[in-house]
Amino acid sequence: MGNCQAAEAATVVIQHPGGRVERLYWPASAGEVMRSNPGHYVALVTISIPEEARRITRVKLLKPKETLLLGQVYRLITSQEVMKAIRARKHEKMRRNEQQNSSNDQEVAREERDRNKSSSAGAGAGAGGSQAGVVRARQWRPSLMSISEGGS
Repeated sequence: MGNCQAAEAATVVIQHPGGRVERLYWPASAGEVMRSNPGHYVALVTISIPEEARRITRVKLLKPKETLLLGQVYRLITSQEVMKAIRARKHEKMRRNEQQNSSNDQEVAREERDRNKSSSAGAGAGAGGSQAGVVRARQWRPSLMSISEGGS
């Protein structure tokens, strides 16, 4: 009677979507569990509490050949939940990339403005105009020589 907790620790715990908990007292493969629960994936659940005292739950999908280990907690996840999570992850990644590209574009535009300000300030200083605060932008003009076409 005194070893009840030891027996509980030596089980594979599988949480079903409806809240039911299944215990296996022997190692099994994820594929075996998936075959007995069609339309579901087996995921390893890990919970960590970092220094900020936030509880972080990580879920790692297992391959069918992976073995479920005694003492671990696993969760059955429906195919729809997996697809929903994949789409959400892709959406978040795209949003982060767009946000990063936007901030990069803003930085490039800021650098371009600064470059234009410094080159415009140099052009206006040597103009000798009567207005001291006016800055004139230089305009690019091609410096090609004309070539005459010789007739026969």
